[in-house]
Amino acid sequence: MIELLRRFGGKFRRYMVIGPACKLIEVIFDLLTPLVIAQMIDKGIGAHDVNAVVHYGMVLGAMAVIGISFTLVCQKMAALTSQGMGTDIRGALYQHINKLSYAELDRFGTPSLITRITNDVNQVQLAVALGVRMLIRWPFLAVGSMCAALAIDLKLGIIFLICTPAIGLVFWVVMARCIPYYKQLQAKLDRIALICREGLSGARVVRAFVREDHERERFAQAADDQANTAIAVGKLSSILNPVTFLVMNLGVCAILWVGGIQVNVGELTQGQVMAFVNYMTQTLTSIVYVANLVVVFTKSSASASRINEVLNCVPSITDEGNQPVALPEPGNVAPVPALSFDHASFSFGVGAANAVSDVTLELPLGKTLGIIGGTGSGKSTLVSLIPRLYDASAGSVSVMGADVRAWPLDQLRHVVATVPQRASLVSGTIRSNLTWRDESATDDELWAALDMAQASEFVRNKPQGLDAPVEAGGKNFSGGQRQRLTIARALVGSPQILIMDDSASALDFKTDAALRHAIRERSVRGAAEGGLPLTTVIVSQRVSTVRDADMICVLDHGSVAGLGTHDELYASCQLYREICQSQLRREELEGQQGSTVPASAPTAPAPTCSKEGC
Repeated sequence: MIELLRRFGGKFRRYMVIGPACKLIEVIFDLLTPLVIAQMIDKGIGAHDVNAVVHYGMVLGAMAVIGISFTLVCQKMAALTSQGMGTDIRGALYQHINKLSYAELDRFGTPSLITRITNDVNQVQLAVALGVRMLIRWPFLAVGSMCAALAIDLKLGIIFLICTPAIGLVFWVVMARCIPYYKQLQAKLDRIALICREGLSGARVVRAFVREDHERERFAQAADDQANTAIAVGKLSSILNPVTFLVMNLGVCAILWVGGIQVNVGELTQGQVMAFVNYMTQTLTSIVYVANLVVVFTKSSASASRINEVLNCVPSITDEGNQPVALPEPGNVAPVPALSFDHASFSFGVGAANAVSDVTLELPLGKTLGIIGGTGSGKSTLVSLIPRLYDASAGSVSVMGADVRAWPLDQLRHVVATVPQRASLVSGTIRSNLTWRDESATDDELWAALDMAQASEFVRNKPQGLDAPVEAGGKNFSGGQRQRLTIARALVGSPQILIMDDSASALDFKTDAALRHAIRERSVRGAAEGGLPLTTVIVSQRVSTVRDADMICVLDHGSVAGLGTHDELYASCQLYREICQSQLRREELEGQQGSTVPASAPTAPAPTCSKEGC
């Protein structure tokens, strides 16, 4: 908590001084109130002097008005400080989270980050507000009341010396058991957020498989688990107030008993006894509120540590000190490869098996690389190394002849446009989604990108065209439409390298073929117009999508099982041949029979059949 105050409290320092100072003035009036009441009892009521009663009553009224005025100022300072710091912490968290690499995001998890940026910041805001308003009031009121009571009579002060440690002991025992529970509560809130996110984002899948009851049961179990922990800590916390007030009331009874005796013998006045009772009540009530404050601060401390864990997480991918990389001249592009992997490997954690192992390949400018392989073969992981979404654990990845670690991230991700496997749109309009890479893009450029992505037809059919609304996640578009819009978004801003990570899986074969043809034309046209040709990396499960690529990389469990053209791989790579045989028609496969097959190349086993005459 102290670290957050140091980091974000500087601009609110004057509020954190003015607020407690105003509260201190209010506390001084609270400490004087029992003395004024004692004078009212002794000089007014005891002496049957109405004027004295009215006089001291007016003094109490004036003190109350002044105290309330200073309280309102303190409340204002507390609101400015807590809301301002909360806003700054949320902004810093969101900004820092967007700097983290995929590795750090995977480690924290999206549900946990959402909980930290919402619930945990709320806990810190509450602690800051109560700190400004109450942190001075209750401790100062407790100490001040005790000193004032001892000044009235030292004999009755012995009751304080007995009651206060008794309450402190109860408080210490209860809080020592409560603190671990508060940390568990935050972790269990993360679990509830995870289940909510999975259930709500996958609502269609849940209903399709009739898993509503299962999801309700999962949520109920997580909620009950969190509730049980909250109930357990609530039961412990509930001991504080009854025990504290029991001790306080016993102390008041003792004061009245002993004070009554002293009044009878003339050592104390009735007003002094009442003042002593008031001070006793204020002291022990203050201790109760201090206990409640400690509960709040304990919760906020757990939340603050979770917030600091994110803010102190150093991104593993940075571009500090990197200078802009000079792109190849359009007339001298042959010597510079657009993309190269040099024994690149990657694993998702220390000690984990490699998701990508020892990949080496080189792709010239303007060419197309197709990547194919089974599920979990490392295709998406491999292409995520190009724009530095992850950093290679070993080896290197280069773009335009420069290691990706040497590129400024903004420049690298402007040169390399990525279309993710999962089409992602945000609420707004089609125009606001398409201009992510280039906010100054003209309508002509947007329509050109839509034409190339085979998306212009359905956009033109919308009454508002480019200004047609997009719901959160693009839910008002079909899967194929969302994919085409994300492809168009990547094409805006003239990237030099386009990565399509299985981003045409929802397109029919005709639209997929038209898309690939348009991208090839864009590459040729870019070179003809004196610019750099567009280099394309296509990840797909379809042979028909990658078969026309200049180079095809076949991955098997993260390793390169084959590298070459379609004909070369069909002749030499058994895995690729099996993929082709599982997807292509017999007529298409017969066109491969003329391919030259090396004698050492493995061949597919002849089909067998147990039926007679087969």
